[in-house]
Amino acid sequence: MRSPKLLAAILCLAGALGLDAAPTALKVGDAMPDFTKFKLEGKLPDTLKGKVVLLDFWASWCDPCKESFPVMEEFQKQYGPRGLVVIAINEDENRKDMEDFLKKNAVTFTVVRDAGQKLVDQVQIPTMPGSFIIDQEGRVRFVHAGYRGAETKKKYQEEIESLLKK
Repeated sequence: MRSPKLLAAILCLAGALGLDAAPTALKVGDAMPDFTKFKLEGKLPDTLKGKVVLLDFWASWCDPCKESFPVMEEFQKQYGPRGLVVIAINEDENRKDMEDFLKKNAVTFTVVRDAGQKLVDQVQIPTMPGSFIIDQEGRVRFVHAGYRGAETKKKYQEEIESLLKK
């Protein structure tokens, strides 16, 4: 039996180092998952139709995740009025860990928790954080494994802007 915390720590480290542990099940061209099938804790937006979505999988103990959170908040504020929706899917085993993190890192974007790890298992996040940028038609257009500071931020920005121009 694998230790979920050990596996998660390895994925986080792999993301920080820029290593892809395994290919993602969710890839460019795929449809965004139907979130209603996964019993996520929290409130999702009523509709994502016609929106660009930055879908990010994270955990409170993951250092690259901590670094990416302010960037996603910046993007939500900057691009939200133009049609971007940031959704962060938390993978913490303990809800309190997520809540404590959010008290220290307040955000305006949507945060939900995948307590049963059902969505995480289907998507097969290769590293932490794992992010997907989804177009207005609900298709994955860009995939990011890990977060590498300014380099990743710049890629996010270019990709989001390219989709919002359409």
